[in-house]
Amino acid sequence: MREESILRKLRARDPAGLEGLMARYLPYVSAVVWGVLRGAMTAEDGEEVASDVFLAAWEQPEDLQAGRVKAWLGAVARNKAKNKLRQAGRTLPLEEDALDLPGPDDPAGALERAEERELVRRAVDSLPPQDREIFLRRYYYAQSVKEVAAAVGMGEAAVKTRLHRGRNKLKELLTKEELR
Repeated sequence: MREESILRKLRARDPAGLEGLMARYLPYVSAVVWGVLRGAMTAEDGEEVASDVFLAAWEQPEDLQAGRVKAWLGAVARNKAKNKLRQAGRTLPLEEDALDLPGPDDPAGALERAEERELVRRAVDSLPPQDREIFLRRYYYAQSVKEVAAAVGMGEAAVKTRLHRGRNKLKELLTKEELR
């Protein structure tokens, strides 16, 4: 079924639209969900998150736009998976390749970049848990300040203050590391 047809059916509240959406995008949504959960939850939890993504599409068909459905589903899947981790008391993951910097195939340069990634990873991990979550949501997952504030239950001004303090703390930690 074509995307435009799926959207028409969803907006008309035809269950065939939801079935078509799931048939087309379930593997993608599942991959996004498991990319965030990374084995931290049960298979049932992952399936629940994926189901919640399609439920959101069913409940908000007006948010879906032709040509942007996959991006919308991916963003919702990432956010719902991160929220599931947070509800379970788990922290957001900082993937191993999150800080990969492109560069030449120079062994000395590769070692230096690996050391830099490790320094940044340790500095981010040293932040208090809530500040770490705010920092990762804003700078790694590219959420807006408004989205971060809603996700962590704080005001936007408080989030901005914590981001500022976090940047200063990281600068301080990384500067100290460079002097060693």
